[in-house]
Amino acid sequence: MERSVLSIPAGNWRMIEKGVRSEADGAFLDLEDSVPTSEKAASRQLVIRAFTELDWGTKPRAYRVNGLETPYFYRDVIDVVEAVEQRIDVLVVPKVTRPEELFVVDTLLSQIEMGLGEAPGRIRLEALIENAGGVLDVGRIVRSTPRLQALIFGPGDYAASMKMPASSIGTADEWDELYPGHRFHYPMVQIAVAARSAGMRSIDGPVANYRDLEGFRRSCLVARSLGYDGKWCIHPSQIATANEIFSPTPEEVAWAERVIDAYNEAAAAGSGVASVDNKMIDTASVRMAETVLDLARAIEEDSSSTA
Repeated sequence: MERSVLSIPAGNWRMIEKGVRSEADGAFLDLEDSVPTSEKAASRQLVIRAFTELDWGTKPRAYRVNGLETPYFYRDVIDVVEAVEQRIDVLVVPKVTRPEELFVVDTLLSQIEMGLGEAPGRIRLEALIENAGGVLDVGRIVRSTPRLQALIFGPGDYAASMKMPASSIGTADEWDELYPGHRFHYPMVQIAVAARSAGMRSIDGPVANYRDLEGFRRSCLVARSLGYDGKWCIHPSQIATANEIFSPTPEEVAWAERVIDAYNEAAAAGSGVASVDNKMIDTASVRMAETVLDLARAIEEDSSSTA
């Protein structure tokens, strides 16, 4: 259950320590966009240190490698995974364009795992869908490997790949005001549908302006309205908002409980008709209510395990 996922620059040890201790449901160490070329090799050593020395609590130990099109990818995987052995849970792959790329990652991880004497498949993958090709092929990407557990939408790189004018990543600007709709609706829906069809999670990408908490809140609300499970955060100040928005409200939970009770009462009386708040409910309403209650229970269980 990851409502908030904190992105931590892998080259900054102070930020790594602070991020791992944060209230985010999840976190990952970033070797890609937040690390300059000259520091990538040295930053791998900080990832290794973080996985072996720090207490991550209930957070999965995760990091983002550089893309397969770069000369850094293979060392990002081999150097880190071999050094930390079983002290890694998730590898985040950026700019996934086609399923064959995840097959390459899967194969490399399997070779490393077998070399370390463990059965292949334990390390899970999360894929960033952030260009036109990835959006078009996302239906095949989600079925590329059983390691894949989540898709993440990358709005900044997607805008660049589409040559969309934009002055901000993740929040509305003057171009959004001109367009009669939500400019990222199509890719976000494609990603969410593909993820759900494969039984996996979908996570929305970051908002660059961490001081614009109202813009971040709106971005979270849009993502949740489309069925997304959580949001990437680039600053700890965004975590509480993400955790709030991607949790059912007390009103939603109360509605779900009323729906279940009303439907059960109608069924016990031999009737297939029931209503809540002057609205007819049926089995689809029950499934909607069960989704809300399942999410609320999962969050409560996670909170209990971290207490």
